[in-house]
Amino acid sequence: MKCKDFLKELNEYLDGNIDVQLKTELEEHLQWCHNCFVVCNTTRKTIEIYRDNEVYPLPDPIRDRLQQAIVAKCKHKHDHSS
Repeated sequence: MKCKDFLKELNEYLDGNIDVQLKTELEEHLQWCHNCFVVCNTTRKTIEIYRDNEVYPLPDPIRDRLQQAIVAKCKHKHDHSS
């Protein structure tokens, strides 16, 4: 299974509306693909937060680290695209 195939099925996987064989294939993909694992986990947590309808403020140190990581990632991507 390729990442694009995994991402195409992500919503159904998280909803649980998926057949057993496809679910097994998706979970096997998550075992070795770190990027899809992170996307899946982040999406699941985002859904749970919105489902609870509560906003959890990030502590300043975490917010700063997150912002720095995003800026560094964008800068790194931009540097390699030229």
